[in-house]
Amino acid sequence: MSQKSHRSNALSRRTVLKGTGVAMALPWLESIPVWGASESASAGSNPFPKRFAALFMACGINGQHWWAKGDGDDMELGKTLTPLEPFKQKLNVISGLFNKNATGVGIHPGQTGNILSGASLQKGAELRGGISVDQFLANHIGHETVQSSLVLGCEQPVTGYHETNFSMAYSSHISWQNATSPVPMEVYPSLAFDSLVENRGLKRNQSVLDRIQEQARSLSNRASFADRAKLDEYLTSVREVEKRIERLRTHQNKAVERSQQSGQPLVTMKRPDNGLPEDIREHMKLMCDIIAMAFQTDKTRVATLLMCRDISGLFYPFLNVRKAHHSGSHDDRSDDWEKVSRYYCSQVAYLANRLDSMPEGDGTVLDHSSLLFLNNMWSGSRHDSSKVPLFTVGSLGGTLETGRVLDYSDRGDENRKLCSLYLGLMNRMGLPAKQFGDAESPLQGL
Repeated sequence: MSQKSHRSNALSRRTVLKGTGVAMALPWLESIPVWGASESASAGSNPFPKRFAALFMACGINGQHWWAKGDGDDMELGKTLTPLEPFKQKLNVISGLFNKNATGVGIHPGQTGNILSGASLQKGAELRGGISVDQFLANHIGHETVQSSLVLGCEQPVTGYHETNFSMAYSSHISWQNATSPVPMEVYPSLAFDSLVENRGLKRNQSVLDRIQEQARSLSNRASFADRAKLDEYLTSVREVEKRIERLRTHQNKAVERSQQSGQPLVTMKRPDNGLPEDIREHMKLMCDIIAMAFQTDKTRVATLLMCRDISGLFYPFLNVRKAHHSGSHDDRSDDWEKVSRYYCSQVAYLANRLDSMPEGDGTVLDHSSLLFLNNMWSGSRHDSSKVPLFTVGSLGGTLETGRVLDYSDRGDENRKLCSLYLGLMNRMGLPAKQFGDAESPLQGL
């Protein structure tokens, strides 16, 4: 059966709430089969899909405060990792891994464009790298969902070339569909939300919930008491996100008008003139909320979020940090950079908390997922990518042991490949891949 036929078959067995120009997928409900896989639950098979999301921060962390020791509830976390305290039993802090093709190539773009692929990057006008792990997964399991993957970002990509003669496209994208093409990244929360609920047509500015309320009421009447409460909670969370989106949509529409009047492309305009949220906290949380709802409703099982691009110009006034992201990273042992590093960890914790609050069978959506946080370098002052900071949250349906601190620093380069981690995660998601990037075996001890 073709991939298109697979996707059509999956869609035909789904329950969605439909209204004028909108189709809203539903979370897993015990009393009503809303997913195609749910029919198999009675036969004793696991109806819950495994999900993977990669969240990226650039330019390193404060290495003095990035550490962990111990296991499970007894795990101790360094200052930067403290936002993850509630998830110690579901957390793996992994140190010492590296991406060989991101070393010895110069700073920034060559350390970023292959962070999820492990490929050797080509300099000059022609882009050439490799497919990223999220798109490798999407190619194999994406036919089972409405969207094969979700690729989001909180900064517009930049163009041109770095002093190292690498294209800045490598600094702006972590998701690559093949060796020469990055996946188009959605940076506007309103458009990402519209894609999530298939909000189309002339009524896009009207509430999606108002348009599906009759179907929602009918479904609620057929659901069990527990599922009725779950459905109400889900619709309430959608409404809350939608309200936050409404104001941003107005700003975005005005930005489009300004762009048309001035003849200046949106992508070259500065925040907030380009319609992106001025407060990066609002932007990141909305993108995390959209990933959470996409996973909860099985809209997709694969997502990436570029929280900031390499050589980022983001500012953090809410942290009382004066320097922009990139310049601040050059003082990576400072208290200010520790605040920035900890803030990014808090965003992963926010997404983990959202997923962990979504019941799914005997566990939660987080229990059936793996969130991967990673950075392209250890030290921003030295541009040191000989090891990368990373951690995972979630056990992929119990297939990934958690509550551990794993250190590969002294195991030799062949045994500390970042792509070996990706291969191990792929295998746990049902892909029998034996090679990915520069790895020919999964990470030992994972």
